[in-house]
Amino acid sequence: MSGLPDTSDLPLGRGVTLLHADAQGVLAFAKPAGLLSHPNEPGDEPRSTLRARYDLEAEAYEWESPAGGLVRRCWLLNRIDSATSGVLLGCLRQDLATEIRAQFRRKQVRKVYFALVFGAPRAPLELWRDLLAVERREGRLRTSARSGNIPAECRMSVARRGLGEPRLTLLRLEPRTGRSHQLRVQCAQRGLPIVGDQTYGDFPRNREFACSAGTRRLFLHAAETTFEYRWVGAPHSFAARAPVPPEFEQAL
Repeated sequence: MSGLPDTSDLPLGRGVTLLHADAQGVLAFAKPAGLLSHPNEPGDEPRSTLRARYDLEAEAYEWESPAGGLVRRCWLLNRIDSATSGVLLGCLRQDLATEIRAQFRRKQVRKVYFALVFGAPRAPLELWRDLLAVERREGRLRTSARSGNIPAECRMSVARRGLGEPRLTLLRLEPRTGRSHQLRVQCAQRGLPIVGDQTYGDFPRNREFACSAGTRRLFLHAAETTFEYRWVGAPHSFAARAPVPPEFEQAL
């Protein structure tokens, strides 16, 4: 496969931008907070990353190209919560998508997140290790750091400390595992709830912050994803970065 892939007919969702596309067909999107990584049920398409039908079994978007009516597909490589903004990966080749998904399972993909939290960690750099429990309650995933047996690991560093009240800190988080709601739970477990977290956060402080800042978003952002892969016998590097939204800095 040579040259850049055709991305002209991607049915991008509201506010979604294409950050990068490599010659093999690996794509990186910048997803705004509030959009789904993919539709979960009929009618979700208008609030998804791509405005197209989604094959849950194949984990792929499908749409008809305006030029010629050919069916196009984009296989999702990862997911981020609807409330989280940032880098989301896709691929226009099914066989390559299978290979890169395997790299996620083997923990060969480097991810960087930024989170705005209430409070401040004791040290500027920490390695967080927890045993999580993940279960489904009333159709929704819930994660707990109590009585779990699923290892979760993340490297935390302080990116910036706020000066006002309530005390806020911008954290740089590099997860080494990819558990459901891992970062939100690991922050909350250490008394550092992420601002705007409506599931694991500090609800009174969330309400106060929303009134003063004028936003109820979850302040968690997938800023960077990098990895290397081999395809048709050749090595390739992929890197995508989504700038931290301005409201993170404004809050500090």
